[in-house]
Amino acid sequence: MPDPQTDSGIPGDEESERNVLGEPLGECSRDPETGYLRDGHCRNLVRDPGRHEVCAVVTDEFLRYSRDRGNDLITPQPNLGFPGLTDGDRWCLCLPRWMEAREAGVAPPVVLEATNQAVCEEVPLETLREYAVDGD
Repeated sequence: MPDPQTDSGIPGDEESERNVLGEPLGECSRDPETGYLRDGHCRNLVRDPGRHEVCAVVTDEFLRYSRDRGNDLITPQPNLGFPGLTDGDRWCLCLPRWMEAREAGVAPPVVLEATNQAVCEEVPLETLREYAVDGD
């Protein structure tokens, strides 16, 4: 697991990262602790090939979909410090998986304030707004 203090994969200063609304990147979740660096943020990192940049509120439907495609986010993995997710948890999802789930009609809601601006390179803001959590 990369160390947030020494990771050189962050393009620019941590405080300069922006969300899809152009504001400072908000926290996605500390419980469970999410993000590639497990610092609660969906950061755009050079060393994160999975692009864990979409802050989503996972649903049972999405969790089953992901498990059925080989990425079990439900089962706890204590050896990896992973508690397992349940319906309603916020989690930094891989951008390609969110896009795939969208095509399948099971994409979970998105927290715009905590979704990295880099996502807009692949998904238009208008599309993200369609999936925004109430209040976003």
